[in-house]
Amino acid sequence: MEPLKKEPAGEQVESPQFLKMSLAAAMTLGFKPGLFYRNARLHCINLLLTYDNGCAANCSYCGLSNPEAGQSEAKTFIRVTWPGYPVHDIIRQITAKKDQVKRICISMITNKRAIEDTETICWLLRRATDIPISLLVAPTILNYDHLTSFKQAGADKIGVAIDLATRELFMKFRGGGKGKPHEWERYWQCLKEAIEVFGQGMAGAHFITGMGETEKEMSQALQKTHDMGGTIHLFSFFPEPHTDMADWPMPPMDQYRRIQIARHVMDSGLSHEREFLYDAGGRILDFGLSQTQLDEIIDSGEPFRTSGCTGDDGQVACNRPFGNSRPGPDMRNYPFAPNTDDLKRIRKQLFF
Repeated sequence: MEPLKKEPAGEQVESPQFLKMSLAAAMTLGFKPGLFYRNARLHCINLLLTYDNGCAANCSYCGLSNPEAGQSEAKTFIRVTWPGYPVHDIIRQITAKKDQVKRICISMITNKRAIEDTETICWLLRRATDIPISLLVAPTILNYDHLTSFKQAGADKIGVAIDLATRELFMKFRGGGKGKPHEWERYWQCLKEAIEVFGQGMAGAHFITGMGETEKEMSQALQKTHDMGGTIHLFSFFPEPHTDMADWPMPPMDQYRRIQIARHVMDSGLSHEREFLYDAGGRILDFGLSQTQLDEIIDSGEPFRTSGCTGDDGQVACNRPFGNSRPGPDMRNYPFAPNTDDLKRIRKQLFF
């Protein structure tokens, strides 16, 4: 399949006239050729605001870091390129693919222009389609009134990328220094405000497993989010080239699988973190469930599927195929229901 339209060469590609999108989204909309491993399908169009002077933050693990280079340079984000296209071309293709697209997600960056531009793009999308719209917001530059304006513009869900399980790790990798302007307390406050504005279950937090936290610390952060009325979107750390953490290892598979189960039982109300048992190093030994319950949960395959925003059908639309691992038998988040062979492999990864 020939690309529908190439990214403009030699032009300034800035929002709100232009947006970048994930490679998977570009393939889904017909801008880029390609095939998905095991015929996975993306149902959420992930869009990213873009500016010539880039993001004001320099988070240690982010592919958009190094603000001095700007965002016009060729960079990866979540380990893939994000080509840019005119907003009106994107909207045209979204409406043409409305039977496949179940959600649109607009990701802000820490750039003051992003507040007004996010609202503008929301209005343009809402005027063109009734597909639900999520926003992954930038708490450092937002206040409560901005969240209210985003809702009025047509967004129905909010994501807050807290990412780190503890304040110490958050400040180490995202705050407290030059190019790291974010504050732990502000991110949690923004999540609280988003839940107030958008409602219970309509705002959630992103967390990344394997950034130096214990399983107990991550489980406590996930439970805090759930108890606030938020949803949990879980990722495994996957080092981004050319960042400060390019050589940081991915977490062991068994660690990530246990945290996936923890998230699932919390979100499903099957257990609470206070019922968990841990060893001296903070590793989960027990989820507060019987062995029969745990076996049923593992055999369902649900904990190991991508956790993200849902579409109108109640199913996860933002399934981000292979967003935190390479395509292959050892994928970490399944963008589809794991089959029998997958479940056998998962049990081996869990060591039972």
